[in-house]
Amino acid sequence: MALHIVIDARRIRDFGVGTYIRSLVHALGAIDTANRYTLVSAEADVRTLAGLPENFQIVVYGRSDVDPLDNVLFPAFTHRLAPDLVHIPLNLVPVLMVKPYVVTIHDMANLFFDEQQSSVRKQLRRFRFRRGLVRASRVMAVSEATKRDTEAFLGFPSNRIRRVYNAPDPEFLERSRSRDDQQRILERYQITYPYLLYAGNIRRHKNVPRLVEAFAVVREQLAAHPFYKDLRLVIIGDTISQYPAVRQTVIKSRTEHVVRFLGFVPFDTLRCFYESAAAFVFPSRYEGFGLPPLEAMACGTPVVTSNVSSLPEVVGDAAVLVNPENVFDIARGVRDVLLDEKLRAELICRGREQAARFSWERTARQVLEIYQEAVGE
Repeated sequence: MALHIVIDARRIRDFGVGTYIRSLVHALGAIDTANRYTLVSAEADVRTLAGLPENFQIVVYGRSDVDPLDNVLFPAFTHRLAPDLVHIPLNLVPVLMVKPYVVTIHDMANLFFDEQQSSVRKQLRRFRFRRGLVRASRVMAVSEATKRDTEAFLGFPSNRIRRVYNAPDPEFLERSRSRDDQQRILERYQITYPYLLYAGNIRRHKNVPRLVEAFAVVREQLAAHPFYKDLRLVIIGDTISQYPAVRQTVIKSRTEHVVRFLGFVPFDTLRCFYESAAAFVFPSRYEGFGLPPLEAMACGTPVVTSNVSSLPEVVGDAAVLVNPENVFDIARGVRDVLLDEKLRAELICRGREQAARFSWERTARQVLEIYQEAVGE
């Protein structure tokens, strides 16, 4: 029996969940011609969803999922679409959401790292977080680590949660641009030096202040190196203005002239920065999945990342793992990757193989099975 699946696509422009929505929708479009899909989108994002097969339609809904009224109006809106199932791709489920629905849980960072919230707001957030999962027909966790966290921290029943991995955008695995094209992009940003790269948001658990401190240590250690003496740090994907702790760390470490914050960049530019980096450094203290290290690996860049949370599960033996709480261990990992040519070559080779193990087609097939399970129940 053909199903009518409604997918909430309002966050398609977000850095992490937006990649998930975009990649999953296109992968479903490539393998599924039987079911009918309705994508709920903001008007400004309709073009982003262009080019999908005929069994996909887009409907415009103008309210954000953080608007309190969305708890009532979004369920009413989706109910009028008469779906067999609704997929909420982020665990921000409206309180009155109509069943059946499935949820993707990417991480629990908002529960683990929300010290600035009052205790009452923390309890309300946890209540809504858990309620959204408990009422779902199925929950998809993006890693075994996230699945374990959901079961342990929220007491969620394991028989209703499935591990479904994310994957890098297939375009990262395709043939890269020519060196001339890459050079033009780098020149546009006035990049004429070797650099370490970080891509992602810079929220507290991402550990960017320690990354800056470790970079300062490495620069001092390589001050006399013929090539790396002018090493820089490039940070892509967020604006520093919202994060005073990061700005203070840059000032205290006296690296203002060698740390660059570029904010969000187009896909081709991001891929160019991945491919041209001396190393990709991602010392996050917590990740539900950790897609940026895989993206860097797909681009042939050696990776230094944390030995905690889901990251060892995702990167396997294809990255240098470091203690994210220890600045000098992060610096040690970076220095090893820069100076050990044999290690670099091994990481580049293993990294491409590791990234290729994750596939959006495989993810989409697992998601389809879960849709069938949920509706059948």
